[in-house]
Amino acid sequence: MSDVRQLGSRLEHLLANDEIAMIERRRLIELMCLFADLPPPPDPIGLFPRYAELKSNFAVAADGDDPETLHESFLALYAHLHGYQAPYTPEERKRVDATGGYWCHAGGLSPILKAGDHIRAGTISADFGAGNGLQGLLFQKLYPHKKTIQIEISSKMIEAGRELQRWLGIPEEKVEWSLGDVVDHSPTGMDFIYIYRPLKPEGPGREFYRRFAAELARDARPVVIFSIADCLRDFLPASFEVFYGDGHLTCFERK
Repeated sequence: MSDVRQLGSRLEHLLANDEIAMIERRRLIELMCLFADLPPPPDPIGLFPRYAELKSNFAVAADGDDPETLHESFLALYAHLHGYQAPYTPEERKRVDATGGYWCHAGGLSPILKAGDHIRAGTISADFGAGNGLQGLLFQKLYPHKKTIQIEISSKMIEAGRELQRWLGIPEEKVEWSLGDVVDHSPTGMDFIYIYRPLKPEGPGREFYRRFAAELARDARPVVIFSIADCLRDFLPASFEVFYGDGHLTCFERK
């Protein structure tokens, strides 16, 4: 624990001039310390062949004096843990192709660092197209809340995600793993939604986004949506407003 505190102090010094907001810098440092302190992750399906190499690179950068190298090494480690291709069964692959689905991609650190402003103890969060669930798991780990719902069509990725949940020490009842296609799930009743363009906005995908938005329109509760490579803007009702956008992440809110 003392080593983690020392690392935190070193990172604070190294990132003192970072351009991100102070609260996000503190969250980034907390996340870096978490990854530095964890043992190697369980890897039941072979997702992390470069973990040791990338963690070593991060450790060297954290002991150095170059903030840019630190950022790059940590982002590489995070992206490796997130995974970038989902292993599908033939039936799952057929379904993904039929609905215009995308491969699994990492959403980046920005959503994780910004989410803390919008997640409360009673929040029900959801990731539509969760992959191995790392993004939703980190939301839950950094900002403990009522429940995280992980919607993913790949049974193998859910298997890997359950192991990551145990690795991160997140109680079993805090995460609901839902095996299936995002088109079969509704956003109704969710307070914080993370979605990374799970389907192309055409054909079956367009119908998914239209129905997704229509169901949100019928549910007047406050909700925040973090949308990566956004497809929702043209579908959401006027009650939703964009409160942040950087070309990668678009954030919507209905108060």
